[in-house]
Amino acid sequence: MRTRVAIIGAGPAGLLLAHLLHRRGIDSVVLERHDRGHVERRIRAGVMEHDVAELLDRVGLGARMRRQGLVHGGINLRFAGRTVRVDFRKLVGRTVTVYGQHEVVKDMIRARLDAGAPILFEAEAVAVEDVATSRPVVVFRHRGEVRRLEAEVVAGCDGFHGVARRSIPTSHLTTYERRYPYAWLGILAEARPASEELVYAHHERGFALLSMRSPTLSRLYIQVPPDTDLADWPDGRIWDELETRLAAPGFRLERGPVIQKDLTVMRSFVTEPMRHGRLLLAGDASHIVPPTGAKGLNLAVADVTHLARALFALLKEGREDGLERYSALCLARIWKVQHFSWWMTTMLHRDEDELPFDHRRRLGELEAVTGSRAAATWLAENYTGLPLDLDDLV
Repeated sequence: MRTRVAIIGAGPAGLLLAHLLHRRGIDSVVLERHDRGHVERRIRAGVMEHDVAELLDRVGLGARMRRQGLVHGGINLRFAGRTVRVDFRKLVGRTVTVYGQHEVVKDMIRARLDAGAPILFEAEAVAVEDVATSRPVVVFRHRGEVRRLEAEVVAGCDGFHGVARRSIPTSHLTTYERRYPYAWLGILAEARPASEELVYAHHERGFALLSMRSPTLSRLYIQVPPDTDLADWPDGRIWDELETRLAAPGFRLERGPVIQKDLTVMRSFVTEPMRHGRLLLAGDASHIVPPTGAKGLNLAVADVTHLARALFALLKEGREDGLERYSALCLARIWKVQHFSWWMTTMLHRDEDELPFDHRRRLGELEAVTGSRAAATWLAENYTGLPLDLDDLV
């Protein structure tokens, strides 16, 4: 097989890149190791930054999002028994949109298939070869057969455990990582959200988050140790703990059937550079952020805006300067987002071995953030998203 761009991974990064390339008449093939049903059912992020939602709109992927998504103009910080709303519209004139990542993926897959462009499901990439040449190759297994996909560029959008990053010699990479001493136990429940906007709760028993996916689906999390066994947390225990940590005057948590339960270990991860020859990494293949700041999907989309421009220049004009700048442009944003995600995480969670001083200091930090317009504006700027340059992508 031959194509111009081989894309490994049918997540939001890979599918958005394929869509942007198709709009410019650049052929690509998307390889995805799972079947379509698995990809479309994976429950992941659910908050899209202002400019990410705008980009999806402008490139023809946002119609269902605009019908079904929930536009939020702020978030609630709950601590010391009270709730303070951070008003994004008032502070920065921007919003976020709550719309499940799996729904975004469904929209992107449908758009690609409607365009007659190729996605190979159950096609597992096992190696990336010849990336130092102008004809790199992806070796993959599909329907019991080992095949080769020749391309001019390979985009590694296959996540943290994918083959793309592992295909770069470790001597060419520098890795930065931080593991946090806690995890999130999350549930998806058929229950009306108990708040119109997200509630981030700091509690002496640990962090809790009230989120949602629709007017009838709630997504909720509690902080637990990383080695937690889900079997130790029956549904009733989870609801009781959520009631305790989210408690506030006049607040009533809506309960309902739990339809999904999972454990998310918290980590920060960055690998540099994001390019080796004609292999370029995007999204979780290159970086991971703790989910507290709602940045995973959004950071992947930001990568793709730079990657698409680099490929437009290379494949339409024969210029390689975009490839050379790609990593530095992405990393400038990545490290700002890493800082914000670390800050949100460490401000709201509790360490098991922390001193009483640490708990009181965090409460002081929350008071400082919510009591200062300047501090609240910085939170709003980062939560709604650093600006994206969209003009030449649409």
